[in-house]
Amino acid sequence: MSTFQAPKGTYDLIPPDSAKFLAVREAISAPLRSSGYGYVETPGFEDVNLFARGVGESTDIVTKEMYTLTTKGGDELALRPEGTASVLRAALEANLHKAGNLPVKLWYSGSYYRYERPQKGRYRHFSQVGAEAIGAEDPVLDAELIILADQAYRSLGLTGFRILLNSLGDKECRPVFREALQDFLRDLDLDEETRRRIEINPLRVLDDKRPEVQKQLVGAPKLGDHLCDACKAYHEEVRGLLTAAGVLYEDDEKLVRGLDYYTRTTFEFVHDGLGSQSAVGGGGRYDGLSEMIGGPALPSVGWALGVDRTVLALEAEGIELDIPAVTSVYAVPLGEEARRVLFGVVTALRKDGIAADFAFGGRGLKGAMKSANRSGARYTIVAGERDLAEGAVQLKDMESGEQTAVPLDKIAEAVRARLA
Repeated sequence: MSTFQAPKGTYDLIPPDSAKFLAVREAISAPLRSSGYGYVETPGFEDVNLFARGVGESTDIVTKEMYTLTTKGGDELALRPEGTASVLRAALEANLHKAGNLPVKLWYSGSYYRYERPQKGRYRHFSQVGAEAIGAEDPVLDAELIILADQAYRSLGLTGFRILLNSLGDKECRPVFREALQDFLRDLDLDEETRRRIEINPLRVLDDKRPEVQKQLVGAPKLGDHLCDACKAYHEEVRGLLTAAGVLYEDDEKLVRGLDYYTRTTFEFVHDGLGSQSAVGGGGRYDGLSEMIGGPALPSVGWALGVDRTVLALEAEGIELDIPAVTSVYAVPLGEEARRVLFGVVTALRKDGIAADFAFGGRGLKGAMKSANRSGARYTIVAGERDLAEGAVQLKDMESGEQTAVPLDKIAEAVRARLA
């Protein structure tokens, strides 16, 4: 047993389970790659103020969950707790918004870090695939991103998820709602920390999951009753576009999300098979975030989908992904001359794009064939001195057990034909 273990609340991705995570990442990103989104990758840590300004100083993420550190040079940094602020910072720093082709459409994949109480579906280190469309205020763009996420989940075979949809208004109408909500919340029996939140960002109180708080929120003012005409029209267009595309959603007037930067469209993907940690992804419009972090006005929208949670959703629905075997051909040499020759064969097969592996370590036939079977290879190439003297190798079908002598110079052609 190793002296060291993975830190509490984290996990290692190792074969064969890691292949499932890779397949999920591929499925989520595939619709984005075919819709004009380019890949972006940002550092695992950023200036702590990027998240304090963008995510919000009153959020649990900033006040309780960020991993922060001070460098030897005195810089205050934080491990990234989410992706949007980092991606927007990178786009602004590279002046992508000045290239004249808005929106800037970006997708990303990576690890994120939050200090939370670990439980199934909630980790201190987790993986997400995200998408951001920067620099355009258009309900079609909001609808596009929701549709692409829906498409990604359905490509995996998932059917048990729901899309929750809401509008948070904008800088014109939200202040009126904010004031009405504050007046309502101040009369409730709440703890001191929640009371402080009322004054900083009262919408965050609506997102409080504690039953004793939710019970008191019955009768709270509804944001939908305070939306201005422009926000109402915008939201109705998003709803209409989703309906026309055949994407089912549920209106959820209490949906706030846990970040301060959201405006207008906000949405969440939930799966009822995951228990308390039911959200598998979500996002929304964040028209003021660029200005919050020192950039120009760039209305934007995006989402992040949890790879970990999506894998759990697949397990909840009993879905087994069709993941190709890592190895298609496994070479088993018998003798030193065969080791040299078959390693050359394996190298040539790999150059031809055929997944091939080799029985390393000079094991005997029995042990090597066990390794071949464990590798999942469909075919095994076996050769000894007699085979090489005849200029041939034995090609064995690991499913049927059928074994055929194949000329050494025809082995790649024979393997390709059988795999096809």
